[in-house]
Amino acid sequence: MPTKPRKPWRVIVTGPDVRAESDHTSEAKAYALVRASLGEGSPADTARIEYWEDGLWRWFETVHADEIRATQAAADCATEK
Repeated sequence: MPTKPRKPWRVIVTGPDVRAESDHTSEAKAYALVRASLGEGSPADTARIEYWEDGLWRWFETVHADEIRATQAAADCATEK
């Protein structure tokens, strides 16, 4: 069985002209990249989060840019009040 990687969380960001992959030490760090990568003005439209378990990379969640942008817009509106 392959050994567990030092960074057991992976984010794969994709879009029409984008394909990037980045490994992380924690779930929190992986999601920080997702929020930054799919935010307003980004050409990326999807991020796939995977984690290492039992010798394989396993799907954890797929996040779409519209979800992140809606959350960021709601947060901006809340801080403007």
